[in-house]
Amino acid sequence: MGFLAGKRAFIVGVATDRSIAWGIAQAMHREGAELAFSYVNDKMKERVEPLAHSLGSSLTMPLDVTIDEQCDAAFEQLRREWGELDILVHAVAYAPREALTGTFLEATRREGFRVAHEVSSYSLTALAQRAQPLMAGRRGALLTLTYLGAVRSIPGYNVMGLAKASLEANVRFLAADLGPHGVRVNAISAGPIKTLAAAGIPGFRKMLTRVAEVAPLRRNVTLEDVGNAAAFLCSDLAAGITGEILYVDSGFSTVGMSFPLEAEG
Repeated sequence: MGFLAGKRAFIVGVATDRSIAWGIAQAMHREGAELAFSYVNDKMKERVEPLAHSLGSSLTMPLDVTIDEQCDAAFEQLRREWGELDILVHAVAYAPREALTGTFLEATRREGFRVAHEVSSYSLTALAQRAQPLMAGRRGALLTLTYLGAVRSIPGYNVMGLAKASLEANVRFLAADLGPHGVRVNAISAGPIKTLAAAGIPGFRKMLTRVAEVAPLRRNVTLEDVGNAAAFLCSDLAAGITGEILYVDSGFSTVGMSFPLEAEG
C-alpha cells in the first residue's frame, strides 16, 4: 500500500506526458492516490483524457484559471463526484511570448505583466479558495511549482521571474491562513526540465547544459525526481512542513561559484 492510499488529488496543469504535472500525477498514482485532471481547452482535452485514463482516472474537466465560472464549476464537479479533496496540485504558469523575448527592460509591458501574474500567481489563490471547503476536516495539501528565477535573475525569464516571486509569497500567505484548518501549502522549485512550457524560454538548451555542468549532482533533474518529491510533500509523511519552497534542482541553487570541469581535482 502506497503512502497516498485513500487520498484524492486534483491535478491542474497537465499538458503533455512531458509536463512536470504528469510526473507528479504518475508518482501520486503509484503511491495509491485517486486522481482527477483538468484541461484548459478542447485541444488539451484530447491530450489529457488519454493520459488520465492510463492512470485509471475518468474524472476530467475543463478549467481555464482566468475564468471564475470555470473555477467554480470544476470544484462543484469535484464536490459532486468525490465530496471531499485531499490534494491540489497547481502547475499553471504563462506569460505572452513577447514578454520572454529580449531583455527584461525591453520586453516588459503592462499587459504582459498583468497576464503573467494573474495566470501564474493569482490562480493559486483562486483555486485555494475553492479547495478549502472540500478539505474541511481533512489533512489537506496544496502544492505549486516555482523556479529559481523567483529569487535570481535568469536570462530570458523576464517577467515570469516576478510572477514566480509573487507565487512564492502566495505560498507563505496561504500557508498562514490555511494552517489553522489543517491544510498545508508548499512549492517545489524544480531545475530546468524539457517541457512544453520550457520551449518558450529563450536559451533553454543553454540552461540545461549549464546546470549539468555546475550542479553538485552534475545532471539535470527528471520528471521522476520532481514527482517523487511532490508525492512526499503532499503526504502525511510531510505533516510538519508548510510554507516552504523545496528545491529539486540537483543542488544548483546552492552553488555560489564554479570552475570548468577540466580544472577539477
